[in-house]
Amino acid sequence: MAWKGRFRPNNPKKYDGDPTNIIYRSRLELRYMQYLDGNSGVLKWSSEETIVPYYDPTKQRWRRYFPDFIVTTKAKTFMVEVKPHKQCQPPTGTMHQDGRKIRRLIREQVTWVNNQAKWEAAREYCADRKWDFILITEKDLGGW
Repeated sequence: MAWKGRFRPNNPKKYDGDPTNIIYRSRLELRYMQYLDGNSGVLKWSSEETIVPYYDPTKQRWRRYFPDFIVTTKAKTFMVEVKPHKQCQPPTGTMHQDGRKIRRLIREQVTWVNNQAKWEAAREYCADRKWDFILITEKDLGGW
């Protein structure tokens, strides 16, 4: 089941952007939005409002990366990417499998390489602004 929908914040003034057009693309993103909206320590937040250019090594061209969240607290601003834990680890497997498993492994490897390129660009973007870059997984959110 695909989890995608529109988030309606209880505290729309905290949202840095159009609070009527907040889209989540996973249960993890929805859960994190709920956390941000209800956390009194969060001064403002946005979702996919920032563009970070990065070089895609698989397509060999420049592309645009829209990080999941920018979060501002009294102490710091963070760029946050929410991903399943599996996508934050290098893919495992071998090419000595059936065709379907090989295709899945190749897809996972391409995703891993692209994510690494995006996250490196995000870290540089954040360093220039004295922000922190954070990856959050279901393990950080208590799972589902």
